[in-house]
Amino acid sequence: MTEDYVVVEAGLFGPAGTRIKMSIDDFSLRINGKKTPLSSQPYVVVNRSLKDPEWTPPEAAEPKSKSSFGTGGQSDSNLPPPPVHIPIELRRAMAQHVQKAALAEGERTLPQAGLIFFQYRGKRETIHSLELSYNGPAGQATLTLQP
Repeated sequence: MTEDYVVVEAGLFGPAGTRIKMSIDDFSLRINGKKTPLSSQPYVVVNRSLKDPEWTPPEAAEPKSKSSFGTGGQSDSNLPPPPVHIPIELRRAMAQHVQKAALAEGERTLPQAGLIFFQYRGKRETIHSLELSYNGPAGQATLTLQP
């Protein structure tokens, strides 16, 4: 799960065994009819914003105060909470899952399918229309997608 990207699954089909050079750069996404379409992003960039909806951070321990000298016995509640770090094993598993699901690049045999990532920092609810465009070695195509 990520809140910063729109993810589209796309596939290229043709006669079985036909080889074609695949690139995410051949794809763009137009959201809500905007003039400038979004460029696709490599899956490694997406890894930074991944979140596991089933993982919950451990409970924060109450800070131990050895003395109340200078604080008037009050704790400093204005401090930001300490950063939460997802365990490295979970981060690695999520990154591998995204890598396997992403559209494979390079010289490939058809058919091929995979996920393409487009950075979008707006709210999901504001997306009313999506158009995926392909302009690559297999030709040109524009598909209207359901948000």
